[in-house]
Amino acid sequence: MITKDTEKKLFLLDAFALIFRAYYAFVRAPRINSKGLNTSAMFGFTNTLLDILKNEKPTHIAVVFDAPEQTLREIDYEAYKANREETPEDIKLSVPWIQKIIESFNIPMLQAAGYEADDVIGTLAKKAELEGYTTYMMTSDKDYGQLVSDNIFVFRPGVAGNPPKVLGVPEVCEKFGIQHVGQVIDILGMMGDAVDNIPGIPGIGEKTATKLVADFGSLEGLLQNTDKLKGKQKENVENFRDQAILSKKLATILLDAPCELDHEALKVKEVNADMVREIFTELEFRQLTKRVLGEEPGKPFEAKQGELFDTSEFESPSAKEAEPAKNLKTLNDVEHEYFLVESESEINTLVTKLASATTFSFDTETTDIEPINANLVGMSFAVKPGEAWYVAVPQDFEEGKKIVEKFRSIFEDETKELVGQNFKFDYKMLKKYGVLVRNKIFDTMVAHYLINPDGKHNMDFLSEVYLSYSPVSIETLIGKKGKSQSSMADLSPAEIKDYAAEDADITLQLHNSFVPEISKNETKKLFDDVEIPLITVLADMELEGVRIDEGFLRDYSNVLQKDILLFEQEICDIAGEKFNVDSPKQLGVILFEKLKISNDAKKTKTGQYTTNEDTLSKYANDHPIINKILDYRELRKLKSTYVDALPELVNKITGRVHTNYMQTVAATGRLSSNNPNLQNIPIRTIRGKEIRKAFIPRDSDHTILSADYSQVELRIIAALSNDENMCEAFVMGEDIHKATAAKVFGVDISAVDKEMRSKAKAVNFGIIYGQGAFGLSQNLNISRGEAKEIIDSYFRQFSSLKAYQSENIESARKKGYVETILGRRRYLPDINSANAVVRGFAERNAINAPIQGSAADIIKVAMIDIHREFKERKLQSRMIMQVHDELVFDTHLSEVEIVKTIVREKMSGAVKMRVPLEVDMNTGANWLEAH
Repeated sequence: MITKDTEKKLFLLDAFALIFRAYYAFVRAPRINSKGLNTSAMFGFTNTLLDILKNEKPTHIAVVFDAPEQTLREIDYEAYKANREETPEDIKLSVPWIQKIIESFNIPMLQAAGYEADDVIGTLAKKAELEGYTTYMMTSDKDYGQLVSDNIFVFRPGVAGNPPKVLGVPEVCEKFGIQHVGQVIDILGMMGDAVDNIPGIPGIGEKTATKLVADFGSLEGLLQNTDKLKGKQKENVENFRDQAILSKKLATILLDAPCELDHEALKVKEVNADMVREIFTELEFRQLTKRVLGEEPGKPFEAKQGELFDTSEFESPSAKEAEPAKNLKTLNDVEHEYFLVESESEINTLVTKLASATTFSFDTETTDIEPINANLVGMSFAVKPGEAWYVAVPQDFEEGKKIVEKFRSIFEDETKELVGQNFKFDYKMLKKYGVLVRNKIFDTMVAHYLINPDGKHNMDFLSEVYLSYSPVSIETLIGKKGKSQSSMADLSPAEIKDYAAEDADITLQLHNSFVPEISKNETKKLFDDVEIPLITVLADMELEGVRIDEGFLRDYSNVLQKDILLFEQEICDIAGEKFNVDSPKQLGVILFEKLKISNDAKKTKTGQYTTNEDTLSKYANDHPIINKILDYRELRKLKSTYVDALPELVNKITGRVHTNYMQTVAATGRLSSNNPNLQNIPIRTIRGKEIRKAFIPRDSDHTILSADYSQVELRIIAALSNDENMCEAFVMGEDIHKATAAKVFGVDISAVDKEMRSKAKAVNFGIIYGQGAFGLSQNLNISRGEAKEIIDSYFRQFSSLKAYQSENIESARKKGYVETILGRRRYLPDINSANAVVRGFAERNAINAPIQGSAADIIKVAMIDIHREFKERKLQSRMIMQVHDELVFDTHLSEVEIVKTIVREKMSGAVKMRVPLEVDMNTGANWLEAH
């Protein structure tokens, strides 16, 4: 008997299983670099390597590939794997890059002619076992269960941030319901494998195969006892006897592949730093380069447990973008003249220079990232590349205002173009200092958002891609984020000068690059008429803020706490014992060992049961304790995330909450917000709705007015498709879901019942997202056949809608993008993919992106028009929030009727469509009452 050497830990990675997994992890949001290369697979695979090397600490490792030659299985059975869909082009392009990455990590790549990766892995695993290794076969392929032993394990990568799973003999036997792991082959032989086109025995699936193996021990045992079978099953087993034997042979992993266990070659080694740097520079893995090379030799990796696919590395810049240089220039490499402006004469000279310029760039340095709390430290200006000025501003607010005042004539000159990067921040700072900008604005961040909505838009990234230039990091001045980080106010103007002036210089250079791009992409009108005017609208809304009823939230927090304790007691009563409901470990034991709510409980890598919300929701109808736990968790989340958190966000200076609207995040064009995230304030549950009561008018002379577009996305798709039946229903003011039900079910509208309307509503909204019969059947809990019948009937009645969707997809195939009503583009690089899954995602985007984006365009136009009208009429009322299709106003009581008139007129008239835009409006003492 060989003694197990725990020092020898071998990881064998199934290359293509992991490559496909990495690629599909990003299929909804592919990672595209500036050269147009889809780097999803490379990025995900690299993260997998980092995770393994950091967290599992193998002593030996190899990546195993399928051999390109015909395999023994294909010789035995020509149709083997014949049904597999064509490999996506992006994966084919990724493989050579991944092989380079593996090589740069000094990890051996193995394959054997005529054999598949699982054969090589199986052979090596068994050889390693004899040599005292513990081997982990990294794959998600179920076939590998047949190889598991006391020293050989299947290592399944984690999904969606969950930790990986390690399957040994007990786990495999439990999963398949078998006595020993060798019976995995018998089950596969009986049931076949659609993925590999292994035929199996007709009519036998996994459940039946498991029962037959339990009854007869093996496939051979089954074939020897067909007299004990009945009916069609007996007939199939006897008629397809040879096919079953062949299927078992095809499913058997071979253990005699011609490969040797080379102990030295398989040892984990340090990476080839130069090669890593070269490859990652080509792929534009900037942060990943730092992770791999930033630590001392032998300890280069900083992956988080279970975080196999860290999506923070980069977004997906357009293929139209310039290629960044391999060796980026810095300030030391370029000619520049940056001037420090402190004296009055220097300020006057700069003002004169700016007065003669038609375009200038501008940036601010401040003491805080929130303008309401911040003071100016300085301002920087540039009028031509390579030349910039930094103006120091005194920390005394009144003295600072005097400095800013000297530039008033520049900022109020409507003939000048001011260029900024994230100018909303600078606008708010200047407004705080008493200056209202009237220049024509060009925001480089917003410009790039329209040029490439799926990309990154921060200045450092844009500078690297478009200018091949790496700017000075703010961390070199004030340190890394955290408690020890200092303030710009702690530095002298001379220390800040180069950093600040460089920002203005780079912003101007980006402007020069983006001006032709904006015109070339035909988005200039959208840029000039919508996105740029919106900047000041959002800035004014953010500065205004909204009053929060802190007393109500304190009271509601107490109510929720009592309910939480009550639910906790009820849960413990059902469980029959007192335990910590917040402990996943204790909860798992209660649910799966004591109450036995399922025999198929999933476990984390650490061995405790999975009890997250998605998992528990699957058991909601299996035991009364589950819904109690879900309700308990909802209350805990409401209390901590909203009720207790909102008072902490009240600004000490204004006494209000000031959210930050983000204009360049959602590729659809939708706005998002944070601190607080208004888009996520709950509305679907009774307890969640109560939180809206905390949003109140500023005083007793004001009321909250809420205006919400009614079914705006359905109206948009009706107008875009020009469908007669749908347009007529909206024009006639009918209940669209009732009208749809009447058409689909062939009844008079007066005969439409609640169930019919519900089904029609599900179809109406599902159509926007390209939902098929499967999705509808899941939503309505009906058969797929019934769902298909409803959808077919729907498209017979609304035939133009189907034609519009098909035309949109076909147009996207030719152009590579779709557009909204106002010309906002959504690029779809995968629309012509040969892979149906990848192509399907792009096709659904081709259908819903114009609708969602048009809805975003419409409400943005309405916001701009309302904001302008309020200013022109010098109203006291203010627009204070935007949430999805809803606008919220802090309305002076004397202006309620005029505000209603303006809001209805501007919202309903934001764009001209064949169908009317309807607006629901109400007032109240709080947001909930007005909604």
